[in-house]
This record gives sequence, structure tokens and C-alpha cells, in this order.
Amino acid sequence: MIRVLIFNEFAHEQKHEHVKAIYPNGMHATIRDFLNTEDDISVETVTLFNENLELNDLESMITEEKLQNTDVIIWWGHAHHQRVPDEVAMRIRRAVLGGMGAVFLHSGHHSKPFKLLMGTTCNVDWREDGDMCRVWVTDPSHPITQGINRYIKIDHEEMYCEPFGIPEPDKLLFVSWYDSGEVFRSGAIWHRGYGKVFYFQPGHETYPIYHNKDVQTVIKNGVRWATPDYREFNLGCHHVKKIED
Repeated sequence: MIRVLIFNEFAHEQKHEHVKAIYPNGMHATIRDFLNTEDDISVETVTLFNENLELNDLESMITEEKLQNTDVIIWWGHAHHQRVPDEVAMRIRRAVLGGMGAVFLHSGHHSKPFKLLMGTTCNVDWREDGDMCRVWVTDPSHPITQGINRYIKIDHEEMYCEPFGIPEPDKLLFVSWYDSGEVFRSGAIWHRGYGKVFYFQPGHETYPIYHNKDVQTVIKNGVRWATPDYREFNLGCHHVKKIED
């Protein structure tokens, strides 16, 4: 089984009725439910806020042991990046360097773990006008794009546009075009240490994007692609003895 841990802020779904109407149990629950339809994936979730809109203790929930028993982490963040403890972000970075996979969704581009892994600003330009978006496949041969035709049409989405302050991707998989004219590198992958990182932009909370079957397919594919080939839990510079005298 591929062991997936989903992180979600779980704030917008509780504060805003129009978001709650789309994701009554939270975006993490919607993503969990469609992943759980797959026989080879098991899912746990953790949220920044609990159901009383109080901060959860992430340091006790996202531990080193938890990450060692996670194959892929999915991260959705937006308005509360700074509330994630620095140590939790560093734990995730170390786990990815040791082989754990990571899928960052939408505004997860500005999360602490993603910025630590990229080493850049990860800034974007944006506008929320409900623009129509076509997410174009740029590499139809890649495992993450399998099952997708030439593009995914999203009727309404928050607009992200270039320049996107990321390092050059190992491979660009999707480019989005908005009917207002902007373009954005909306799906890209990197290798970091022994781990694999996938960023996928669609997913603003005010639109039912995670109910879109093509978006679900991409996330499922991304989880399988990011699954570790190898894990190393003892990263460091180690003193070693001679092999031969």
C-alpha cells in the first residue's frame, strides 16, 4: 500500500459558507475519499485547525516517526503558512531528502516545506476573478499525465501567472492558459535528494476543482509517481572505517 498523509489548513471550509457548501467536510476529506477508491492507496489526514477553529499541535501530529511511515505527503495551504512550525517544515524537508514523496497543491507553492525544498521565493502573480482555465499537457508520455487528453478545462479558477519564482523544473508537465490571456507553469516535478516533488496548481477553495475527475486523475498519478524508490532515515556525514588496510 502507498501510505499517503494529507495536510490541509481546514480554515476556509469552516469560515466561509460558500466554501463549506463545496467541501462540507474539508478539502482534505474530498481528496482522501477519491484516493481511497484506489486499492493500492491508504490515506490519513492532518489539519492545521481543528473543528473548533483552534490550532492543532502539528509538532506532535507530524512527527519524525509519522513521516518515516508516510510514502507521500500531499500539502494544501493558502492563508496560514506562517502558522506551520519551522521544525515541522524542516522535518518534511528532511523526509523528502531521504526519499519521501511530496505533492504540493495550489497555494502550497508558498508553504514553508515547498520553499525549503525549492530554495527560491516561489512567488506568483495572481487574481481571483473566476477565469476559465485550460491546463495543457506538455508531456503526454509522463506517468503523471496518463489518462488526460490534450488539456483539462476548468470553468472557474483563481488566476496564477508568470513569472513563477521556482527553480528550473526537472520536467514541465502542464502549462495553464486563462481566457484573460495569462499563462502559468501549473504542473512541474523535481528530484530532491532521494525524494520526488510534484507541484500542481489547480485547486482554489472557492471552486469545486477537486471534484473534477481529470484533476483527481492527476493527483492519483502524482501520488504513484512520487512513491519512494528508496528511503534513507540516517542522513548525514558519517565517519567510516577503512575498507582495506
